[in-house]
Amino acid sequence: MNTDKHYAVLIPARYQSSRFPGKPLVDICGQPMIKHVWQRCCQAVGSEKVFIATDNDAIASVVTTFGGQVIMTSSDCLTGTDRLAEANQQLNCDFIINVQGDEPLINPEDIRSVIKEYLSNPEQVVNAMCKINSQEDFHSLNVPKVVCDTHSSLLYMSRAGVPLAKNGDFIAAYKQVCIYAFSKAHLELFYASNQKTPLEAIEDIEILRFLEQGIGVKMVEVAQGSLAVDVPSDVEKIVKKMTASSL
Repeated sequence: MNTDKHYAVLIPARYQSSRFPGKPLVDICGQPMIKHVWQRCCQAVGSEKVFIATDNDAIASVVTTFGGQVIMTSSDCLTGTDRLAEANQQLNCDFIINVQGDEPLINPEDIRSVIKEYLSNPEQVVNAMCKINSQEDFHSLNVPKVVCDTHSSLLYMSRAGVPLAKNGDFIAAYKQVCIYAFSKAHLELFYASNQKTPLEAIEDIEILRFLEQGIGVKMVEVAQGSLAVDVPSDVEKIVKKMTASSL
């Protein structure tokens, strides 16, 4: 993708996780999960623009072994976005694309779509979303739901099932797909707060820190979200889908 702005795709990866310690290194079809994510990011923008941001030596060693680039950050980062902000202090990019390290089936084309939207709206944060097609996703607390205005600007994001019909029915909704675009200034502002904002802390959804600071978030619809690995039982779902796609 041609642009005169200096950018990178950053994959934040931490070893410690309350629900799944060591998650980036879990084996999926013979490769660590972080490598699957890295490969798909490389397909989107080229390996020279892809970096893994981590505070863990074991993750850094594995990434270096398979040929990835590593940016070491501190262990004090409140969130993955804080980790990106620290990493960009070293990279000094005009903007950063964040791809979560727990989505090994992420679609490279969706990454390119977020970059394209950001270049059209550089004053805003950009985030991807897709339609929710199941009751399970709508009611899952692991799935952030997206509420937008008619111009695809984010109004709110919640782990609760929203929007909800008056009778309690799920009618139509969107969920977050964890691909983001942040300008250098966005990341600096996010990092400078040094604490979670009230709604961010309650929901445990980082993008809310931008909304609470008055920064607009533009949502980009993609065809479908990839499967995320939130807990160990999710690995089997990923393996099944990868195995089926290779047949």
